Amino acid sequence: MIVRSATLEDETDVTRLWRSCNLVANYNDPATDFRFAMLGANSTVLVGDAGGRICGSVMVGHDGHRGWLYYVASAPDQQRQGTGQAMIEAGEQWLRERNVLKVQLMIRDTNTAVVPFYERLGYEEAPRILMSKWLNKTD
Repeated sequence: MIVRSATLEDETDVTRLWRSCNLVANYNDPATDFRFAMLGANSTVLVGDAGGRICGSVMVGHDGHRGWLYYVASAPDQQRQGTGQAMIEAGEQWLRERNVLKVQLMIRDTNTAVVPFYERLGYEEAPRILMSKWLNKTD
C-alpha cells in the first residue's frame, strides 16, 4: 500500500470506503465533505492505495494552530494490518510539513471501540466541553 494525496476522481471510492466503515452521519454528505477538503487551502484527503484499490483514508486540515483528523478509515478487510496507523502517520506528517504543532480528532460516542487504537498511537483524552451550533439547519 502506498499513501498518496487523493484526487477529485477518487471521490466515489473514498466515500464508499467511509460508508463501509460506518463513518458517515445522517447529517453529513460525505461527497460534500470530500470536495470541501480537497478544494480547501488548508486541507486535503490522503488515501491508502493498494494496487489501485483505496483501502484507507484520512481527511486532514488545520486552522494555523491546531490540526484535525477526520474520516480515518481502514477497509474492513484491511483492519488490524497497519492501514489505520499508516493513515494517521501520513496525516500527522502532512501537518508537520505545515508547521502545525498539535493534532486533534473527535470520536463519536457511537464509535468508542476505536479509543484503544488511538491510545496505542499516543493520543489521549483531552477534557474539553465541545459546543456546536448548526448554521444552515433546515427543518
